Amino acid sequence: MKKAQKICGFSLLLVLLIITTGPLIAKAKVIRIEVESRTAFADGAGFGKVGAYEILSGKLYYAVDPELPNNTGITDLQFAPRNQDGQVEFVSEFELLKPVDLSRGNHRLLYDILNRGNKTIMGAMNMAWGNTLRPGNGYLMEQGYSVLWSGWNWDVRDENGWLQIEVPIATKDGQSIEQFIVTEMVNTTATEALPVMEMFWTNTRGYPPLDYQDNTEATLTVRKTPKEQPLKIPNEQWSFTVIKGSSNANSVPAVEIKSGFKPGHIYELTYRVSDPPVIGLGLAAVRDAISFFHFEKQDHIGNQNPLLRQDGSGSDIEKAYVYGSSQSGRFIAQMLWQGFHVDEANRMVFEGARIRIAGGGKGGFNHRFGMTSQHMVDLEGNCMPSDHPPFNYLPDDAAGSGGMNDILALSKQQNQVPCIILTNNEYEYWSRSASLIHTNLTGTQDAPLHDNVRLYVFNGAPHRAAYKAGRGVCEHPVNRLDVHSANRALLSILDQWVSDGLEPPASRYPRIDRGELVSAARHKQQFPKTPELHHPGRNFQPARIDYGPRFWDDGIMTMIPPVAGEPYRTLVPSVDGDGNSLGGVRLPELLVPLGSYLGWNPRNEKFGDPDYFVRFEGSFLVFPTTDERGRASDDQRVSIEVRYPTRDAYVEAIQAACNDLVRQRFLLPESVSQYVDLAQKMSWPPVAIDNYPYWKTE
Repeated sequence: MKKAQKICGFSLLLVLLIITTGPLIAKAKVIRIEVESRTAFADGAGFGKVGAYEILSGKLYYAVDPELPNNTGITDLQFAPRNQDGQVEFVSEFELLKPVDLSRGNHRLLYDILNRGNKTIMGAMNMAWGNTLRPGNGYLMEQGYSVLWSGWNWDVRDENGWLQIEVPIATKDGQSIEQFIVTEMVNTTATEALPVMEMFWTNTRGYPPLDYQDNTEATLTVRKTPKEQPLKIPNEQWSFTVIKGSSNANSVPAVEIKSGFKPGHIYELTYRVSDPPVIGLGLAAVRDAISFFHFEKQDHIGNQNPLLRQDGSGSDIEKAYVYGSSQSGRFIAQMLWQGFHVDEANRMVFEGARIRIAGGGKGGFNHRFGMTSQHMVDLEGNCMPSDHPPFNYLPDDAAGSGGMNDILALSKQQNQVPCIILTNNEYEYWSRSASLIHTNLTGTQDAPLHDNVRLYVFNGAPHRAAYKAGRGVCEHPVNRLDVHSANRALLSILDQWVSDGLEPPASRYPRIDRGELVSAARHKQQFPKTPELHHPGRNFQPARIDYGPRFWDDGIMTMIPPVAGEPYRTLVPSVDGDGNSLGGVRLPELLVPLGSYLGWNPRNEKFGDPDYFVRFEGSFLVFPTTDERGRASDDQRVSIEVRYPTRDAYVEAIQAACNDLVRQRFLLPESVSQYVDLAQKMSWPPVAIDNYPYWKTE
């Protein structure tokens, strides 16, 4: 057989096997469901025509066949222990939120991929944040969705309601597998000890060193920026330690330096570890959990699917959608890239996908000693395998042309391409390689999109709205632009697309051929003179990383630490005379602006590295209130008094902008009042404040 063509290192062998072997019998997937509790949701309150909801929680027991082509892409699966049937078993926790009377629901399953153990869909849709399920505004319940969560990432600590997964350890010939790994540590304040991974992820475990008492094989280096040459810290000046958690399982391996860690510096640790968990089973766990609730009547020992129709004829679920935000969105991209949206019976387990604020990333979800939380971002995570090809979602006839690359290559070979709505905020262009989704690898040409894909960019938006007081590490005032009202509209659009064939609005994103996508240096030249602005004139450019010859085929890093090569050229949206970006979807705050909304915020120099950006944050630079104040501060932007002579004029403009977005389907009618009500209550002239609703009101 001719050697399979490779796409960005991964081969098409999996696809060719699926095509040549034909339909497969699903030997195993969720073999047992164990419902441990069933409780009323929201004290039994009813939600519109759907009525009451309930929460089921328990465990899902899985078994996968390592010989099936659908599973052979799981790194180290061949080294996992097998049961008497030759299958690999594992288990995860789950929670299911469902109508008590399924016949009154909308027969749709919404699977929310956990973000480091955190539920995100209830916040995004219902404005009810946190892992303790609360109704919030009740949106998902009133629509009739069943919502499912299950554990998938092995390294989430066992506390605070973070759902767990237990996967087997890979061994070779009965012996432990050992390997050197590399990780980075960055902190914003001086401290003596840091966990052996990015400090930001306090809910995540790292790999313990092989020997806490001996660091002679390990190397710790420090540098101020990714471009600087690392300096080795003598081994006698540091040691391994443990940061105690609520239990032994939640204790975190760490590094202690006698002189302390310096804020804003990058510490890179290379050390030996052993016993790799088969972390790629997390991809199979999500696939098979959705498959069970979507398609099956019962598990392998006769326990009923909780979403079974009342007449027992089959699952109540007619369509399943997967939702992922940030890390979870990168996880969906990886599922599509590696074919994990197709189950052991060759069924596409979800018909629609919502990938939010994932930038151009994937992640450490399926390689030996992978770290699911770490990823490349401006300043940090430079060596992590996240921002690499394929990036594009190409039409059927465009793969491989002009330096383009295709996440959907396997999906198209399988003839299993779901409807996909991608959204990024402006932040992802500055810190998360988002432009590479729709350009070639050199950033010189726009890349086309598949007919089953829509891409929308929210101009001016940070990674997430900064619902906090003060600036923290940021140099500029923080950006509180919130896109969740549009998120609800896009879920409705996805459902109408999948269910009724109603085409979504055309994609809205900045393009090279329209002059809307430019270099960060060009962006700095375009930006109107604004006294508060610190513009570094750069953005995050991920490097081409060499992880060694076995990484792309076997999922094993052999180049430790990896070697960074030439960076990819990433671009950012251009701006208008107000300093607000072009080419995407403008929500009311940008259609009727009171300032410049930026997708980036530089670090305050007292925290180090002032030309690098603060993770997740954007900037908001309010317009001068009057022309006189604008002239006094040498601010080129038009004043608020000229734009909106009265508050009534501002309210009228907000109402018109909302109505226009409703017509375009980017806002639901019920979301309009949140914008208009705030506009009516604002003091005039407007005064930005640090507390909710972040404008002084009367």
